[in-house]
Amino acid sequence: MKKLSIIIPAYNEERTIHLILDRVRDAELLDNIEKELIIVNDCSSDNTTAAIQAYQQQNPNLNIQYFEHEKNQGKGAALHTGISRATGEYLIIQDADLEYDPNEYNDLLKPVLRGEADVVYGSRFQGSNPHRILFFWHTIGNKFLTFLSNMFTNLNLTDMETCYKLFDTKMIKSLTLKEKRFGFEPEVTAKISRISNIRIYEVGISYYGRTYEEGKKIGWKDGIRAIYCILKYNL
Repeated sequence: MKKLSIIIPAYNEERTIHLILDRVRDAELLDNIEKELIIVNDCSSDNTTAAIQAYQQQNPNLNIQYFEHEKNQGKGAALHTGISRATGEYLIIQDADLEYDPNEYNDLLKPVLRGEADVVYGSRFQGSNPHRILFFWHTIGNKFLTFLSNMFTNLNLTDMETCYKLFDTKMIKSLTLKEKRFGFEPEVTAKISRISNIRIYEVGISYYGRTYEEGKKIGWKDGIRAIYCILKYNL
């Protein structure tokens, strides 16, 4: 039976981690695909650890692999840890907040299960699903970064910075990834695009964005770093 490894980086998410884990648990996958949840706690300073441990005890039948960083290293570093531990044929990234809906995993899986795609990006700028209206300049920044990335990769993505990226696990494990923070997105896009005969698809997804008061963490400095990473990993 096939398995989907769901990589969940977590940093100070004690308030929402149980909610997103409920949604991941309840999402029914096509073809009876199994789920492997790999949670990487990036040295949270709140009670994220206790919240996850309590959830594991309450859900003993759920396949949860839990890892902790001894010091805060960044989202990218947490993803590196999670990717290295994945044992499923497929791998998807799931933020620990409530911005993305695990019920849409199947939308990303379909092109892969049909044998048409190796990688599927979930675009927040396509499709008819709900999208919370927030942050004009943030959206402009996202679209600019995607445009700049596309110029170098010769892809026509609409949302390079999306969290929802579904990979063939062997393929992403074959990459040497270095970015420790939010530079993961442009780096993995640049490196995955250079694999010969790679088949990359994109599907529209919903987006329930958070405000900074609600816990959003990415800022303008991460945007500057993303520009640097696009240039560094494509040139």
